[in-house]
Amino acid sequence: MRTRPVLDAATLEALLAAAVAAPSIHNTQPWRFRLDPEHQVLEVRSAPECTLPLTDPMHRAQYLSVGAAVFNLRLAALHLGRRPEVRLLPDPHEPGLLAAVRLTAPLGDDDRASVPGLYEAIARRHTSRMPFTGRPVPEPIVAEMMSAAHAAGARLHVPDIVGTRRLLNLTAAAEARNHARRDRLAETRAWITAPGADTPYGIPVTALGPSDAGRRIPMRDFTGPVPVTRRPALWFERHVQLGLLWTSHDRRDDWLRAGQALQYVLLTATAHGVRTSLLHQAMEWSDLRAATALPRHKRCHPQVLIRFGYGPDAAGTPRGPGHVTGRPPAPPTDDTD
Repeated sequence: MRTRPVLDAATLEALLAAAVAAPSIHNTQPWRFRLDPEHQVLEVRSAPECTLPLTDPMHRAQYLSVGAAVFNLRLAALHLGRRPEVRLLPDPHEPGLLAAVRLTAPLGDDDRASVPGLYEAIARRHTSRMPFTGRPVPEPIVAEMMSAAHAAGARLHVPDIVGTRRLLNLTAAAEARNHARRDRLAETRAWITAPGADTPYGIPVTALGPSDAGRRIPMRDFTGPVPVTRRPALWFERHVQLGLLWTSHDRRDDWLRAGQALQYVLLTATAHGVRTSLLHQAMEWSDLRAATALPRHKRCHPQVLIRFGYGPDAAGTPRGPGHVTGRPPAPPTDDTD
């Protein structure tokens, strides 16, 4: 008997379609894929041309983005009935190689049922920059989101009203700093694309959201003082629901795990009809990031703030095709010798 290759062309296409649907800072999509045909391993590499030297000098946000893509790869593999074996930072001599994914033995029916609805949520998850209704997300769903973060090696802290106000104030301070730095504004604007632009990277102007007329939620202003068409300010929800995603350590592998945890949380929310958006501004300044840490946890390393609630569906941003270097083996014409 001769078995069909695990990573044939159809399998690769399904894996990459899921991977590139992951969120990334400014929709930079900072990942590249390479197939190792000898060992049937899909390598996930960083994309040096898709970095933000001022906003993300340590590449932490880039690692979060890649980690989210790796989680989608894992879900796609499970959907295809294969067990994904993931190694993070597998080669210390290749710092650009962030993960290696190998599909191993077929799954049983029980294994497939362990992640109901998450794979389908990949295509439905979009960042919502619009106001939410203010209707609270039920505690069982919030608890499920927290459990998802824990299962992936991170923590999701949902603060009370005082804690939420503190985190929003720190985010507002970071947003003000970003606006005061012309170089940072220019770096951000470089990833804003005009309507009809022929590029799958960056954020279309039409996908940008409004500002909060009540000035309670410091949504990121991607355009700054540039005179472009903007949405009029709208009133956002009065009672903001936030989650602080954090890890106990702050190494490169922790950033990749945090990215997987982030995507697990976002997809869990999406599967329950909950909208999400990310507030990353405070994480871009070392002192403000440190200030977002939980006072009672000495080893709390904040990674990102997640705003969640109910509201209108958001339009998706474009995605690159997820090209892979290397070539999968041609499928056999017959299953027997």
